[in-house]
Amino acid sequence: MATVLISGGTGLIGTVLTKELLGKGYNVIILSREPKQTKDNEERIKYAGWNIKDQAIDKVAIEQADYIVHLAGANVAGSRWTDKGKKEIVDSRVNSSRLLVRALQETKNHVKAVVCASAIGWYGPDPQVPNPQPFVESNKADDSFLGRTCQQWESSIEPVMELGKRLVKLRTGIVLSEEGGAYPEFRKSLQFGSAAILGSGRQVISWIHIDDLVRMYIEAIENENWKGAYNAVAPNPVSNKELVLAIAKESGRFYVPIHVPQLALKVVLGEMSIEVLKSATVSCRKVQETGFQFLFPTIEAAVQNLQKKAS
Repeated sequence: MATVLISGGTGLIGTVLTKELLGKGYNVIILSREPKQTKDNEERIKYAGWNIKDQAIDKVAIEQADYIVHLAGANVAGSRWTDKGKKEIVDSRVNSSRLLVRALQETKNHVKAVVCASAIGWYGPDPQVPNPQPFVESNKADDSFLGRTCQQWESSIEPVMELGKRLVKLRTGIVLSEEGGAYPEFRKSLQFGSAAILGSGRQVISWIHIDDLVRMYIEAIENENWKGAYNAVAPNPVSNKELVLAIAKESGRFYVPIHVPQLALKVVLGEMSIEVLKSATVSCRKVQETGFQFLFPTIEAAVQNLQKKAS
């Protein structure tokens, strides 16, 4: 069976993706700064070393790979956006891409395709007009920190196309998973009997269930017709208020909706509050036109599944 090399394989998406790939019979190699020993029951999973700072990588891993999934990158929401933090967010993505590109240039390999993570941060806020058209893949990158970051991120991996590799870029929305990310954060206030709506709550959130996202990565690996950028979002974006109340309702707990003022968010989050309060309606039509079917097209279906898993 084919071998998939994954950067960022121990993160939220990478962990679920690895499990699904192994279940489908793939071999998996995970790139790590400190590769661990493979357990006896992990015959089809290996760990290989790389160091982004030193631009070093295990060339044997490159030689063995049939596909590369590039997920590596510092957590955008991990801390306040200081100058140092923003530099780490950009460098972790751009420099890791450059390392993979150089490794493919310098090492004999049979990699057929590279699937790279990106984000809907590529797009700006919804236009302040009635019934704005959802953002599509052909829209240009926004002139904001995340917009410029995504542009550099995607540009840094694009040289693989010059090497004859098929490139797929998945611009991912807010990922909902019971294991981490946004969903547990939205649930936190429920412990205290409240459902915390951010700002006005009217801002649109383009989201995706982790299972659908992982299925999309596998489709990008297996379907040779997938090329270029795709928006990895569910077909039914919702407002922040709709999302929070759907999670609260499905939890079965008593709750009182409360609004967290914009000013408070700006004080706590700094510049990052711009993204929390931004409304971004993003289209998945291009994905749907490939024939991809979502398991969780609505927020109700998604939170019902996540609540069941979390229970």
